[in-house]
Amino acid sequence: MVHQTMSRSTPRASRASSRISNMTTRLPRRSVDRAILGILATATALLLAACAVPTLPPDASAPAAVPGVGEPAIGRPGAFAPVPAAPVAGRGRWVPADWSELPGFADDDLFEAWNAWTKSCEKPGPAYAALCGDVRRLSIGTPEEQRAWMMAKLQPYRVESAEGNPEGLLTAYYEPVVPASRLQAPGFNVPLYAPPAGLGQRKPWYTRQQIDTLPEARAALQGRALAWLADPVEAMVLHIQGSGRLRISEPDGSVRLVRLAYAGTNDQPYRSIGSWLLQNGQVRDATWPGIRAWLAQNPQRTNELMWTNPRYVFFREEPLDALDASFGPRGAQGVALTPGRSIAVDRTSIPYGTPVWLASPGPTAALQRLVMAQDTGSAIVGAVRADYFVGWGADAGEAAGRLKQSLRLWALWPRGLSGGPSP
Repeated sequence: MVHQTMSRSTPRASRASSRISNMTTRLPRRSVDRAILGILATATALLLAACAVPTLPPDASAPAAVPGVGEPAIGRPGAFAPVPAAPVAGRGRWVPADWSELPGFADDDLFEAWNAWTKSCEKPGPAYAALCGDVRRLSIGTPEEQRAWMMAKLQPYRVESAEGNPEGLLTAYYEPVVPASRLQAPGFNVPLYAPPAGLGQRKPWYTRQQIDTLPEARAALQGRALAWLADPVEAMVLHIQGSGRLRISEPDGSVRLVRLAYAGTNDQPYRSIGSWLLQNGQVRDATWPGIRAWLAQNPQRTNELMWTNPRYVFFREEPLDALDASFGPRGAQGVALTPGRSIAVDRTSIPYGTPVWLASPGPTAALQRLVMAQDTGSAIVGAVRADYFVGWGADAGEAAGRLKQSLRLWALWPRGLSGGPSP
């Protein structure tokens, strides 16, 4: 640019020189020098002005930014700066994604999810502890404020299998409510046990069949029964769900509502009794109603069926006041579960306390919502795998029994953490 400007100025410089030559006949030499210097200064100023780049006013049509972040608001694909690829996480991998990729993100009513998030902040993981002050303050915020804050502080990562498949499986679980007796009594002969002394010293412990039949196993559990149930299927449901509420009849005739929470297992593998029935051609319907119908027709085979699952769960009793009753049991993270907003995950793929965007199209229930990874389970294996906590009681049990459908997950990881996500 400079060279082009100077080449265009050459003829004008020649004309100026001729006029200067005429002036020398009327002015002293010193005056001529001052005149030349003034002309050169004026020409230089004009050249600089021609090369200057004008300052444009701000673009009034530019998108508004999230306060304090300088990033465009929701709904603009590709709005955020590129994020380096995340490392493989456990049995899968996390792939950076844009917020526009999350189905229904602009429509979720975040109030219930925020309750679950504040619960997670009772025992936050190291990645999220610094955010908990904001989470608590935003518990009275609007959904729009909560969404804007999430976009400012978190980066979505699409969760995929190690092979790159983003599709997985969603199931559901619940907290049964079961009648029980504090003491063994006619009609109440199925025990629920607290952990035996020294459970962790012998791994694995006795199988379900051995617990029911071996004298040494029964001796180790002597006096450890917390309650007695009438129905072996209800006991199996409690073992599979990992916790439950008991309407328990006490020796003084009173009835109390208590919670039995997960306290450990015998470290034996889990086997599905429904799958055993299907594989052996015993039923076509392996739901709990189908299993009950089969047992009603084959009561002599009850132990045979139950013993196909060697996994045995032990419990601890917890009081259940009005506040506790409005939440579920404590999950593996150590915080109470929130119906519809807590999930169990494979902890090697998603750390406890991670906010997760869940999308599942149905057919049983179409779900697009923010949930919290607060629990795990022996059957919850794989990166794109979740068990959805639906609540407690018979209706929740029916819903949980029907829910088995496709799933996609996005983990929401704090921005700016060094090292990326590392469950």
